[in-house]
Amino acid sequence: MSRRPRPSRATALGALALLAACALSACQDGGGDEARDTGPVATPAPVGPSTPAAAVGDRTAGNGKGSAQSGDPQSGQVPAARTTHTTGPAARGPATGDQGDGPVPHPCTSANTKLTVKAVPRPLNHMLLTMTNTGSRPCNACLHPYLQFGQAQAVSRVVEDSKPQTVVTIEPGRSAYAGVLTSSADGSGTDGYSTKDLHVSFQGRDGESGATGPAVHVPLGKSVYVDNTLAVTHWQSTSADALDW
Repeated sequence: MSRRPRPSRATALGALALLAACALSACQDGGGDEARDTGPVATPAPVGPSTPAAAVGDRTAGNGKGSAQSGDPQSGQVPAARTTHTTGPAARGPATGDQGDGPVPHPCTSANTKLTVKAVPRPLNHMLLTMTNTGSRPCNACLHPYLQFGQAQAVSRVVEDSKPQTVVTIEPGRSAYAGVLTSSADGSGTDGYSTKDLHVSFQGRDGESGATGPAVHVPLGKSVYVDNTLAVTHWQSTSADALDW
């Protein structure tokens, strides 16, 4: 019986090296597949929510006293700015549209009203002009009165910011009011003079055609000092609003 030749030591070592190379190749291939399945790396989102443009506008709109609330970091939403309620000029704001077009078609004129004026202790150098409806139906106090003190060639200037949201309608027996600044409280006014004469004219519905009807002479009672800061407000529904300017 012939003897089978024994494998050489070199052959055995070569086989072991081949097996090790195959195992290493298999590990590397598995790692490549895992890397391909992972996909691109996501870019991290910025920390904290950004403030919407509307929220920024809310902080600066209106009377400027509002405060913005902090946002919700979970939802990424920022609530609208919180504003505080104000009274007086800022609350009323400017009127829109034709202020002469009120809820009734009849303007207040010298034919259906009575005018009176009196000095007030506060604010300083102010007077209150009152227009009372003496007619039998409501009338609209259109825009503002025209005032002429003494021999003045021009009417007084108007406080445009005092224009109310809607036209003031006066029921029979009720009144509307306008505040009159006669002179500067700090003495900075110029061209001052004293007078006992005041003439008041009314505006029409459109507010563009000037005075409607003849001017009404309003007795002052005693001499009043006026200067170049003389001004009158739009007609208001209360005396407090009229003297708020």
